[in-house]
Amino acid sequence: MENPTNTIMTKIREGMAVYDSAGNEIGTITYLQMGDEDPNNLEVETATAQRPAVRDNSLVDDLAEVFVPEDDVPDELVRRMQRQGYIRIDAGLLKPDRFALTDQISGVNNDRVTLNVGEDELLTA
Repeated sequence: MENPTNTIMTKIREGMAVYDSAGNEIGTITYLQMGDEDPNNLEVETATAQRPAVRDNSLVDDLAEVFVPEDDVPDELVRRMQRQGYIRIDAGLLKPDRFALTDQISGVNNDRVTLNVGEDELLTA
């Protein structure tokens, strides 16, 4: 049985612009993970074996990390993200990346993803 939240995720691709509920551009999608196939099964069938993690850092990323320290994602939230699906948003040079769960996505139109929450309500990397 397919996870119903994956329907919206099939419309999303890397590079799309992301806007918060106030219409402010947050950044662009750098990664997306579909949700679990069977939400009744506590094990994750389709998610990657990876935790939502930091991408390989460039020199610019390393410098930005000096100004914006990285937080670890708690295990419970990792499991929720794997079950529901999520997108990772590159917020810019000196800002941490953000994660949005599929239930925080209100719509996808052309090359634009709109969220139903503000930027400050998203989990940061």
